[in-house]
Amino acid sequence: MPIPVTPKTATLDDAPVISRALARAFDDDPMMRWFFTEDASREASMARYFSTLFSRMYLQHGVCERTDAAAAFWVPPEAQAKAVPDAETVQELQDILGDRAELFRDALEAAGKHTPQEPHWYLAVIGADPAARGQGQGAALLRSGLAQADAAGLPAYLESSKESNLPFYEHFGFTVREELTLPGGGPVLWAMWREPRPTAA
Repeated sequence: MPIPVTPKTATLDDAPVISRALARAFDDDPMMRWFFTEDASREASMARYFSTLFSRMYLQHGVCERTDAAAAFWVPPEAQAKAVPDAETVQELQDILGDRAELFRDALEAAGKHTPQEPHWYLAVIGADPAARGQGQGAALLRSGLAQADAAGLPAYLESSKESNLPFYEHFGFTVREELTLPGGGPVLWAMWREPRPTAA
């Protein structure tokens, strides 16, 4: 019997654990490999990248949860206008991304044009350290966020940059809404949508 996984609210003290887990989770992700091209420095650079997003954006304006080796950052509709990088965060991300910063900016702008206009819960980031795969940590985080979206009677939206992850999201009720090819010869993103489900009384 697997041990049940209970997500907990993430705090700033969790930044090192979260950033390390996400860097490992996204090591084989086509989009992240497109942004971080150097094999030798990829994990360290991605850890800085996720730490910046977590501490400067999603911890302030999102719902951030973690398990021992996984994390998820959600943004409810009322926070989406605020959960964008300020000038200092943009500079920090540019320093991390180096000569790929312009591609990153163009990719964000391209994806942003396809963001649904109706109110929804946005799953900005979810990932589990490959060493913990099969333990249900990512699934527990996804269930937790979707339960909050369902309780609010709202749909959920995400963009997957890895085709092999689509069945995982489909299992939880997401369907592919659109395929987007990122500019500059970038990889494909799959925009996925899930209608709310009634919650038990």
